[in-house]
Amino acid sequence: VQLVESGGGLVQPGGSLRISCAASGFFFSSYDMSWYRQAPGKERELVATISSTGGSRNYADSVKGRFTISRDNVKRTLYLQMNSLKPEDTAVYYCKTSYKPSYWGLGTQVTVSS
Repeated sequence: VQLVESGGGLVQPGGSLRISCAASGFFFSSYDMSWYRQAPGKERELVATISSTGGSRNYADSVKGRFTISRDNVKRTLYLQMNSLKPEDTAVYYCKTSYKPSYWGLGTQVTVSS
């Protein structure tokens, strides 16, 4: 299993960013996928989950209405579109697969600051 997150960076409050997760080593389209994040000094938290077909999505209350999780099963890639970003969204973002829940990639840093 390999999950490689990318697309993070520095963005101003109110801005947008899309991060990606490229998956390999398992049958991507058969498994639910999730985004997690970990801010400095805080525990890792679940941000959003999407079912294998993309037909079901769930979000943490803190990001509902601002973030959208999506996936492209042909490209074996998971996405997180983040709009109306706030400083409290600053964190390292990780993707996770239900195929191997113990596996974590390196993550991608998202910093929201003016």
